[in-house]
Amino acid sequence: MSIRAPRRSTVALAAAATLASSSVYVGARSFLTGQANQARRVIPKSWDIPPRADGVYSPGGGPVERWHRGVPFDLHLMIFGDSTATGYGARNAEETPGVMLARGLAEASGKRIRLSTKAIVGATSKGLSGQIDAMFVAGPPPDAAVIMIGANDVTRLNGIGPSARRLGAAVRRLRASGAVVVVGTCPDFGVITAIPQPLRTVARTRGLQLARAQASAVRSSGGIPVPLADLLAPQFRKSPEVLFSDDMFHPSGAGYALAAKQLLPALCNALGDLTSTTEQDSPLEARGGDGASLLSRLGGVSRLWRRSTGVPAPIVG
Repeated sequence: MSIRAPRRSTVALAAAATLASSSVYVGARSFLTGQANQARRVIPKSWDIPPRADGVYSPGGGPVERWHRGVPFDLHLMIFGDSTATGYGARNAEETPGVMLARGLAEASGKRIRLSTKAIVGATSKGLSGQIDAMFVAGPPPDAAVIMIGANDVTRLNGIGPSARRLGAAVRRLRASGAVVVVGTCPDFGVITAIPQPLRTVARTRGLQLARAQASAVRSSGGIPVPLADLLAPQFRKSPEVLFSDDMFHPSGAGYALAAKQLLPALCNALGDLTSTTEQDSPLEARGGDGASLLSRLGGVSRLWRRSTGVPAPIVG
């Protein structure tokens, strides 16, 4: 009996601790759920149609040329992902990341770039397979693909591991079709002040965990990850009134310009000889402090691309 009594006491204490921790967990979950509902009231739903400007972009600027069979082009760029990939929040098509990347590629290469957008507002990693299916139905695969995905996986509480694996599977399908793939990983929720604390910190933690898992899955699948959370967060914290759109959740045209500026060098590097008119330096040199960024070495890029973001171009070998 002298031995069993302490054991009973230990079991009772453990049970009490479990109940206490469960109560704390339930309370915290309820509190965060309430904050999530509050955030949904503050952040409007994405009802508007994002700007669309699919077509052919030529060096030297000028209006987009609507593509139809028989219209020539040299490189086909396709955009996959969620609302950020569509440019939701931009005031016009010229402010969307797809158009900025198409124009940047046209200036860097001197070639005609066809832009096609398969991204869908509200998409998660679960929707990437359907977007790629739609690509194959529409016609031949592109030369290059850019994916921006992850935010909705966080807000919908999709598992980090499964979300990253679905992205990796999408990258493998695109690589198997012959396309180079650049992925802008999950953004930093910590810069979105419309989300109250501590929910913002919880979302930020999950988002950064997902971004790391995405980067690993993309690299192992043959793609190039661009860590948008690491690269853009300082600027968004510094100038939220400029870099966010009116809903204070999606980027503005200026915010998309910063993202496109980080994606463009990785895209040019991945395309290699297809976009180079001169021999390129090692992409890692873009991290140096000599003031000569990879963007400027590509030549012919507008002032929008030359404007410094304060962060290095994230070329991942």
